Amino acid sequence: MRLKPRAPDFAIFLAVILLLTFGMVMVLSASSVRAAYANDNPFYFFQRQILWAIAGVVVMLVVARIDYRKLGRYNKQFLYFSLALSAALFIPGLGKNVLGATRWLNLGPASFQPSELAKLAVVIYLAYNISRDPHKLEDLKKGLGPYLLLIGVLVALLLKQRDLGTAIAICATIYLMLYVGGAKKQHMIGLGVIGIVGILAAAILEPYRMRRITGFIDPWADPLDTGFHTLQSLFALGSGGIFGAGIGQSKQKYFYLPEQHTDFIFAILGEELGWIGAVCVILLFFLLIWRGIRVAVSCPDAFGSLLALGLTVQVGMQAIINMGVVSGILPVTGITLPFISYGGSSLVFTLSGIGLLLSVSRFSR
Repeated sequence: MRLKPRAPDFAIFLAVILLLTFGMVMVLSASSVRAAYANDNPFYFFQRQILWAIAGVVVMLVVARIDYRKLGRYNKQFLYFSLALSAALFIPGLGKNVLGATRWLNLGPASFQPSELAKLAVVIYLAYNISRDPHKLEDLKKGLGPYLLLIGVLVALLLKQRDLGTAIAICATIYLMLYVGGAKKQHMIGLGVIGIVGILAAAILEPYRMRRITGFIDPWADPLDTGFHTLQSLFALGSGGIFGAGIGQSKQKYFYLPEQHTDFIFAILGEELGWIGAVCVILLFFLLIWRGIRVAVSCPDAFGSLLALGLTVQVGMQAIINMGVVSGILPVTGITLPFISYGGSSLVFTLSGIGLLLSVSRFSR
């Protein structure tokens, strides 16, 4: 039975808008010192971010009005295009190297991160193809095998970009989608073991990753190098107390805390808005994840259900990893906080994914 579309899930929309509001305020505050020093304009990053936010919200609203089932027909095109863009990073002159990592494509005055498109494309691809024949996943050679090959190509490209954090987040999302989609438990156990061994191998083979792990285990052993990010982040969170120092009153943003408006913006948020502000953001992410899972459970078709699950887990996983790093629970990675951190392509594609989630919610029971 074809359900008549209804209004999108308002709780998801509200949570996203409130998170975006937190993000705009914190980008303005966290980036002002660096922007004034590097660009002679304390509003430089904020002005760019607000333009990206407007563009992202427009895209989200447009995508939310599109029947997600029509987009599913182009799943292969989305995926192959994203993989081609990821490979194009390594063509001389196209890839932009920042802090030793080549993750951005040069587009003149702007830059684009292909992994953001790949995260969205792989969820659409898996959701569509698994839903067409879920029992096929039970066959390791003909069903699960091709998906594993795809995952291997994507992870290899991400590791080549020196982006282990995004690779872990994508693999965790794919793993859950495969499990829910009908893969055998023994296959999933084997995949889990392979994944853990792969993460350990990726860390051991790259000296800088090993330094991050040792810095995570004992940041005080080398407080000026391997433990610097973690300690400065904890100083920011701890100094905020319950109510925070107030908007714009952060001391850690004065070049004590690195990447204060991107990877570690949650630490500045905790310093300025305190425990109350940090908990509000966490609760908004919880609301978004809860409603997203509810949409997945109540969706009448398998494609929409898997799509909603993948999109929800992807945002939730990225938020958990980022806040875990900032609070010293996880080793330092290069993952930003969705809707809060500065970053144009990340924000636009994350909002595009939310648009798809809202589209699925229009047809849920």
